[in-house]
Amino acid sequence: MTTDTNIPALANLEYIPYIDDNGQLPEYLQGKIGVYAIFDQQKTLQFVGYSRDVYLSLKQHIVRQPQQCYWVKVQTIERPSRAVLENIEKAWIEENGCVPVGNSNEKGKWTQPIDAKAVMTAEEQANYENPVNDEIAKMKILKNVARRVEAEILKVLEVRGLQMQIRFNPKLKEEGLLDLK
Repeated sequence: MTTDTNIPALANLEYIPYIDDNGQLPEYLQGKIGVYAIFDQQKTLQFVGYSRDVYLSLKQHIVRQPQQCYWVKVQTIERPSRAVLENIEKAWIEENGCVPVGNSNEKGKWTQPIDAKAVMTAEEQANYENPVNDEIAKMKILKNVARRVEAEILKVLEVRGLQMQIRFNPKLKEEGLLDLK
């Protein structure tokens, strides 16, 4: 078990493939409390976070940032302690020498639902802003944009070799948002 005085150095932890040879995320992390560091293909640190369920958090991150999630390092703890988790997170960021992009100006891309409105085509934008459209028509447009973005994400994950089922929250699609169910 990790305590405040026993923070493992990020450099001393092993790299774990984000997607294993069977196309799965590290399933042994299901339900585990811990701190995790996500690296891109070149093993450059992209994001450091902590969670009450590391597996679910990793699943969210690969959907939100599939091109940045290739390697992960994890330190689990037995009992929930926000102070311990925050101290490890802070120590790893300091050890890195600079704040990873996912913990600074791009934090929302890592921690918030995907906003499909941000990637609307010109045609979708024009239809959405058309004054004759009522709220129901606008909701349908947002839902269709979210479905298009969802299909693009699923295609990227398929190319990456991910074999697990990904389900998005259908209610959020009506708002043009994508987040896992």
